[in-house]
Amino acid sequence: MGVEKKEEILKKLTEAVIDGDEGKSKEGAQEALDNGIKPYEAVINGLAAGMKTVGDRYECKEYFLPDLLLSADAMYAGLNILTPHIKKSDSKSKGKVVLGVVEGDVHDIGKNIVKIMLTASGYEVVDLGRDVPTDKFIDNAEKEGAQVVAMSTLMTPTLMSMKAVEDKLKDTGMKDKVKTIVGGGPVSEDWRAKMGSDAYGRDALEAIDKVKLLMGMITTAVDTMKEELKEEEKKEEKKEQ
Repeated sequence: MGVEKKEEILKKLTEAVIDGDEGKSKEGAQEALDNGIKPYEAVINGLAAGMKTVGDRYECKEYFLPDLLLSADAMYAGLNILTPHIKKSDSKSKGKVVLGVVEGDVHDIGKNIVKIMLTASGYEVVDLGRDVPTDKFIDNAEKEGAQVVAMSTLMTPTLMSMKAVEDKLKDTGMKDKVKTIVGGGPVSEDWRAKMGSDAYGRDALEAIDKVKLLMGMITTAVDTMKEELKEEEKKEEKKEQ
């Protein structure tokens, strides 16, 4: 398959989402599979690219809620065809992420894209859904032994719900065990710093990179702790001798 044909199919997927055209999205998704385009690439450079444009237009008030819902349906139509063909990059989980849209917000399009990308990248994802109460984030992070808690919102008023989760993690002592990442339309690096989160993902692609970095930080900290324990054990053994 030539480069032009590949670009044509990816563009078709992008336009299908922007236009809210489910039929076109299904056709584009099947064409991607038939022409050997990696499903992951079709999702990222086709469907997700279209959804990013839709999100930008929604923020600028060029698109409204009905437009957003139509585009979401088109995106899911393509995802339903592509997702079953996405293989995890590694059979062994790279870590566990608790993911959800914070309390007061039911917009889960961005969250769902991140979930698919995290799963395809080899992470185990516990999807809490949308309008998730603060305690549910905390309880599941502890119960599942997650390394990262990922939160999103598309609404400015619910930014405080993000902070509530962050504050509760600190109050319960969980902050020493898990890292957090936030994202969504009204979220910014400044807000991340203000609320005390560990990372901010501007879009789905950046979110995956940031999760990878956070997992690396946790692994390094655990390895350091293990080395320190070994050193302490050696010292104790010498004392006993």
